[in-house]
Amino acid sequence: MTSTADTLDITASFVSLAEESAEKLATARTEIGRVIFGQEKVVEQALVTVLSGGHALLVGVPGLAKTKLVDTMGRVLGLDARRVQFTPDLMPSDILGTEILEEPTPGQRAFRFIKGPVFSELLMADEINRASPRTQSALLQAMQEGFVSVAGQRHDLPKPFHVLATQNPIEQEGTYPLPEAQLDRFLLQIDVLYPDRDAEKRMLLDTTGAEEAGARAVLTAAEVMAAQRLVRRLPVGEAVMEAILDLVRSARPEPGSALAEKLVWGPGPRASQALMLAIRARALLQGRLSPSLDDVAALAEPVLKHRMALSFAARASGETLTGIISGLTSRFR
Repeated sequence: MTSTADTLDITASFVSLAEESAEKLATARTEIGRVIFGQEKVVEQALVTVLSGGHALLVGVPGLAKTKLVDTMGRVLGLDARRVQFTPDLMPSDILGTEILEEPTPGQRAFRFIKGPVFSELLMADEINRASPRTQSALLQAMQEGFVSVAGQRHDLPKPFHVLATQNPIEQEGTYPLPEAQLDRFLLQIDVLYPDRDAEKRMLLDTTGAEEAGARAVLTAAEVMAAQRLVRRLPVGEAVMEAILDLVRSARPEPGSALAEKLVWGPGPRASQALMLAIRARALLQGRLSPSLDDVAALAEPVLKHRMALSFAARASGETLTGIISGLTSRFR
């Protein structure tokens, strides 16, 4: 039986670990900000994704530093980062790896597995919707299961393992849109917008001179995994938990609901799980030991947006998912 003294010691130990982790995460965020200008919300949501142990879909036009973000995050967080450019002719083996036949000794042949780029800790799937559904499925299965199967053999992926996939919201010619079931595998949809004028001016000054700013390593892969475990231990108040349930359930087009004619489908239970993890991660990232209703409101859109779809009538009348989600979260602000 645990004594009161032991409980107090555990609590003090937890607080100490949380404060130490929050301090390192704040430093990591600052380092990333030295390279990625004017995208504070994007950086925060990308870090929330990693701390939650999930994957993110970054949606934005070319030239907004999405690739640089992944490379910088890999360096700062101490993760092995790789990039794959998705194209229509990309095959599953180009991502997962393949077996080759070798003859190590005369007369004796054997297959050897050559690992693909998916065997990294932080993978950027650039323009994921340009690959065929077969190739998309191979990656998304790896994201969900944490391992790949090649020629009947299981190969475990490294830990931690995170995918930051990108999509261009404008150019859709020659693309294969991700099905709803696959979109649901992404913890967050992160909208990457244009930076403001001041940030773009700073970018001009810092990236066109003789020396370009760089970021230093702040964490290791082991420390990132420790922070992920810490996120799952953060307490969530009953009011916050009820707010998550109310929000997600109200975003479904149930018969007789206010959104029944506006939505084709809404978020399932995985959205509730994603929001619960994400608000904990955001709280730790901001140096707090418990999430609040503000966290629910702040992360509602990136968690729910790709898990909902407007009906034709709603689109015709000018409704947007952003507007609907904003209306649902207005009670939390």
